[in-house]
Amino acid sequence: MKKFRPLLFVMFVIVLFTSCTSTKQSSSSSTSNSYAAKGVKPIAVPTPVRPAGQQDMLAYAAPKIPVVRVGFIGLGMRGPGAVERWIHIPNTKVAALADLSALRVEASQKILDRNNVARVPGYSGSDDAWKQLCERDDVDLVYIATDWKNHVPMALYAMEKGKHVAIEVPAAMNMKDIWDLINTSERTRKHCMMLENCVYDEFEMTALNMAQQGVFGEIIHVEGAYIHDLSPFWKSYWNNWRLDYNKNHRGDVYPTHGIGPVCQALNIHRGDKMNYLVSVDTRSFNGVEEWKKMKGEEPSEFRNGDHTITMIKTQNGKTMQIQHNVMTPRPYSRMYQLTGTRGFANKYPMQGFAIEGGQIAGADYQNLSGHQFVKDDVRKSLMEKYKHPFYKEMEETAKKLGAIAHGGMDFIMDYRLAYCLQNGLPLDMDVYDMAEWCCLAELSAISLDNGSAPVLIPDFTRGGWNKTQGYKHAMAK
Repeated sequence: MKKFRPLLFVMFVIVLFTSCTSTKQSSSSSTSNSYAAKGVKPIAVPTPVRPAGQQDMLAYAAPKIPVVRVGFIGLGMRGPGAVERWIHIPNTKVAALADLSALRVEASQKILDRNNVARVPGYSGSDDAWKQLCERDDVDLVYIATDWKNHVPMALYAMEKGKHVAIEVPAAMNMKDIWDLINTSERTRKHCMMLENCVYDEFEMTALNMAQQGVFGEIIHVEGAYIHDLSPFWKSYWNNWRLDYNKNHRGDVYPTHGIGPVCQALNIHRGDKMNYLVSVDTRSFNGVEEWKKMKGEEPSEFRNGDHTITMIKTQNGKTMQIQHNVMTPRPYSRMYQLTGTRGFANKYPMQGFAIEGGQIAGADYQNLSGHQFVKDDVRKSLMEKYKHPFYKEMEETAKKLGAIAHGGMDFIMDYRLAYCLQNGLPLDMDVYDMAEWCCLAELSAISLDNGSAPVLIPDFTRGGWNKTQGYKHAMAK
């Protein structure tokens, strides 16, 4: 019987993914009914009713903030780089700093010293010292770069105090926290943006621009991942919080680098939505061993598998595959693949495009073939031809900042956040992007704990997913 189990699983997935609703259907209930016809019962999680008087944040533009004053909470691994990047953004001001450790606050004050910027108020020494930063009248934006478990309470408190919030990834780890962030953002009319830097990577932005211009035809399948061997870094995480989280939680606990860029290419909640997911994982092989090395003892249980794969079907009949692996020796990869009806983009393990002939005007592009990657000189030419307009504008400064900007993308992320706030524009990533990209953490675990059962993905916009057509970066006129 054992030799038939892989075949049975493949047959189950084929039945499951061919039972998707037609593009005319728009509700979770109609999706559920299509399963019933196939004898498959998906797991549904509750979608709370929007409180009376509350409106969505779709395409929301807050009043202009000519000089954006930023308070930073969390000055360990990611926070100091953010402080230094914001020094280089015009019409912004580092307004306050907070961390549990006074030494870390002082280290970031020295970043200001080195850049000839005046020192700012700093808060440390207690678990709730950061609240004083949120309560200041001279802070417009609270930038949260702490460990995962503190993201949500800090963001909720900041929004209640009238501040926009930007939260490091993943912003939230469970459905309750996701809905709390959505409802608080909608009620307070304050932006809640997750700091997903990978959507600003040069290749991802260029491929997105190509997709939006129709170079690949219609995008029908996408892949993304976070594959990064963290064995050299486990001891760097404060109080061992990250390995602890993997020990105690199952599923794709770090999905946003992989799913964020490909959701933009599929126009998720801008004309399409994710309907359901199915996850599979390995057991823990290296995770257990890492715990034993750190703690000197066998864990009673290590929940997370070394490798997790999640498959997603969208309302418009598209498919997605997202992977997570931080345990095994492999070259770093976010995968990032776009499969279109006329072409293909791939970033890892090698950057490349495969495009049907005739898709691009110009003598240099007449001998293209979808059967193989274009030659390197053509790839470079395409990267230059379709480089995103605002990437061109910020590229020089972004790359000068080097490591603190992750090769440029972190600076562009921060710059775009400041630009949109300064000009009163919708942000590049809204609170529903945060919800969609973070929900895999809990929903993949639900699928895994129920034998890889299908799990319905809520419409976090609560009916507005088709209101906007196509993903766009807002620009001032």
